[in-house]
Amino acid sequence: MADAQARDEVVRFTSDLIRIDTTNRGGGDCRERPAAEYAAALLAEAGIEPTLLERTPGRTNVVGRIEGTDPAADALLVHGHLDVVPAEAADWSVHPFSGEVRDGVVWGRGAVDMKNMDAMILAVLRAWARQGVRPRRDLVIAFTADEEASAEDGSGFLADRHPGLFEGCTEAIGESGAFTFHDGAGREIYPIAAGERGTGWLKLTARGRAGHGSKVNRENAVTRLAAAVTRIGEHEWPLRLTPTVRAALTELAALYGVDADLHDVDGLLAKLGPAAALVEATVRNSANPTMLGAGYKVNVIPGEAVAYVDGRYLPGGEDEFRATLDQLTGPDVDWEFHHREVALQAPVDAPLYARMRSAVEEFAPEGHVVPYCMSGGTDAKQFSRLGITGYGFAPLKLPEGFDYQALFHGVDERVPVEALHFGVRVLDRFLRTA
Repeated sequence: MADAQARDEVVRFTSDLIRIDTTNRGGGDCRERPAAEYAAALLAEAGIEPTLLERTPGRTNVVGRIEGTDPAADALLVHGHLDVVPAEAADWSVHPFSGEVRDGVVWGRGAVDMKNMDAMILAVLRAWARQGVRPRRDLVIAFTADEEASAEDGSGFLADRHPGLFEGCTEAIGESGAFTFHDGAGREIYPIAAGERGTGWLKLTARGRAGHGSKVNRENAVTRLAAAVTRIGEHEWPLRLTPTVRAALTELAALYGVDADLHDVDGLLAKLGPAAALVEATVRNSANPTMLGAGYKVNVIPGEAVAYVDGRYLPGGEDEFRATLDQLTGPDVDWEFHHREVALQAPVDAPLYARMRSAVEEFAPEGHVVPYCMSGGTDAKQFSRLGITGYGFAPLKLPEGFDYQALFHGVDERVPVEALHFGVRVLDRFLRTA
């Protein structure tokens, strides 16, 4: 069992990591090394030899291995990223890199995404070192760079260039799952991620005939681009249910005592109330225009206009996604992947999922564990190149009214101290038995 020192340390480690500014602005503008050195030192103190690896100077990853008691068992990867998205200090109640602990809450960028989980991992492993605990199976611990951008300096680099460090790993846990979702009617739901939509960030390019802004121009690149962007933004994607989402809908329907009519998904979602938010973003592909760029002077029609689209596709849905984009962009606009990653799906009838469920239920017996598919993506995508099946499991028990999902990349990101204590206990229980 995680001891009192572990509960104290998880709060201190979360706060310390937040104070190390690892803002990832994209395009290589980030430096994770100070946070990586901090984590590596704590691993070393726990008797775990850390390996620090960089593709680019300053973009540091940390990997270590703990030998299990069963040499025949497959290894488990436990991973968390060290970088965070930008934060504008003027918008926050406290400075986003203060790591302030106030009124039972740890404040700052990374408090939920995901320096809290990094701290939980470190606190559990150090408690094991004090208690002489060894897991059943080998554990590979990875703290990665660059998850908030392309992962090229992080998990992608590790998977492509250092696969030997993950020898024997068949399954993994990372962000984001096993947090409390309050449905507003007294139920506590703990969704465990068993899938991710694929990432399809797109660059659209429209070309036309440049000319004077006062002249009629039927080959206006801006007009062509705007029409394509409008079609994409207004497109109604058809329903597509993956096994993970089917399982989520079935279990939620049982929880709410309603018919699990998967032939009328929209009707079923309406009966689930707030809990529908756990699945409604993952019953379809999606494509949201996010950036536009064209021209350099108001009276000059440019010859080219560019837009970017955040596309996401379900497991098995990439072919449909591509074909639909071909239709929506039309003959005058080209599109290409600006960044692409696979969709993932993990079995919910696997022993590892059952152990995650059991660990949560031991410390939250009033909770209801359900599987879900993430609408976005994590480092699990890159690690899947090594044949590793990934789950989202970063346990937190949150009070009612605490909007966990809204705090991802949001203003005033924070995590309750009690949530971290719960997470350490659950993670300790799970990793001992995984």
